[in-house]
Amino acid sequence: MKKGEPLFEEGDHLKGVFCIREGACKLTKLSSNGKNHIVKFITKGDLLGQRSVISDESVNLSAVAVNDMEVCFIPRDEIMDSFRGNPDFSVEVVRDICYDLKNSDDVSVNMAQKNVKQRLADSLLYMHDTFGEDIDGFIKVQLSREEIAGMVGTATESLIRMLSEFSKKGLIEVKGKRIKISSILKIQNVSDGIM
Repeated sequence: MKKGEPLFEEGDHLKGVFCIREGACKLTKLSSNGKNHIVKFITKGDLLGQRSVISDESVNLSAVAVNDMEVCFIPRDEIMDSFRGNPDFSVEVVRDICYDLKNSDDVSVNMAQKNVKQRLADSLLYMHDTFGEDIDGFIKVQLSREEIAGMVGTATESLIRMLSEFSKKGLIEVKGKRIKISSILKIQNVSDGIM
């Protein structure tokens, strides 16, 4: 799959589970104002669609490649046969779904209780943890300001002002779409409400 291509879209009924062999995709939710909100990233080794396949429901998120991807497809029948016949596999799938649910709860609490600067710091740390750094120390994913604003839950204009403020304070370095965290500790302090 090429960067920008959808793996599936909100409302699709999946015929199996996807496994990411290389690359990454973003899971997005279309909000009532017509904007896509990035819920999370799926990277190498992660599975996609297991909850929808097991519950036999349509997907409630869209998956779009953020860079070129190599994806495996496991048909629904094989997943369900393994789920029914292999207790260890079933436990691992349930654990994975529970982990996702826990993270979703944490994101909901953060959106409700943290201010926009704290949420931006959280998003920067999340992108850094998920994608790592390139040889120049920049986060290995380049997102548009609108995409980052959707993650943070703010207007694009507000996000641009905050990135500028973070840059002036020496917390980050920005070059086009590239962002480098100058101090993980200071960004963590912003996230925790200390700075």
